[in-house]
Amino acid sequence: MARTALLHLVRSQTHQHLKSTNFHSGCNLSRLGTLLQTSRPSSGIQPTAIQRRWFSTEDDNKLSIGPQKGGESGKDEKDSGVVYYGPISNTIKKVKLLSLSTCCLSVSLGPVITFMTSPEMNVILKGAVASSVIFLSASTTAALHWFVSPYVHKLRWQPGSDSFEVEMMSWLATYIPKTIKFADIRPPETNRPFVTFKANGKFYFIDAEHCHNKALLAKLTPQKPTRDSAFKNL
Repeated sequence: MARTALLHLVRSQTHQHLKSTNFHSGCNLSRLGTLLQTSRPSSGIQPTAIQRRWFSTEDDNKLSIGPQKGGESGKDEKDSGVVYYGPISNTIKKVKLLSLSTCCLSVSLGPVITFMTSPEMNVILKGAVASSVIFLSASTTAALHWFVSPYVHKLRWQPGSDSFEVEMMSWLATYIPKTIKFADIRPPETNRPFVTFKANGKFYFIDAEHCHNKALLAKLTPQKPTRDSAFKNL
């Protein structure tokens, strides 16, 4: 009898515990559903500014492959006709800016430093030293400009067009656009290094290994007339 009464008591306690647990879980689920329904905006209500800001931030933080909308796409559309980039264009610009800054410092501060130091030195000798420093700096800057002046930094060309646009570098390391016609291209006919073709009396250099458009490269590198072709023309 005692064992039967004990089992009956345990069963009744377990049944009551399960009822109370189901009741509380049902209340919690109904409360959660009510909160979700009240927090969800209706179709006729616009989201608040905080919600719009949160959603826009979430969209901006997404990773994407390729150019972004806005400035990048405009830049790509602007440079869509570019078929050649100079591989060492940035290096040439940095070296040229360094040479120009050194030349300016030599011209402006060279005479001052020379005349302020060594007071026992003759004035004529000081003038000769200052002039030598200025001449050396200016000559190296001029030689650098002469050496890299034929370098083409960027080339734009639309297939089928009879002309193309190049960007060259000036004395002050700024880019200058020029338009050249294919009919004006001639062989360089000079021993000057790093020259690909000549047009309108000026030399231009294209790195053939980085010019992937072979049709354009063939137009930019005209062959010199040989003796056999000259006899055939006669």
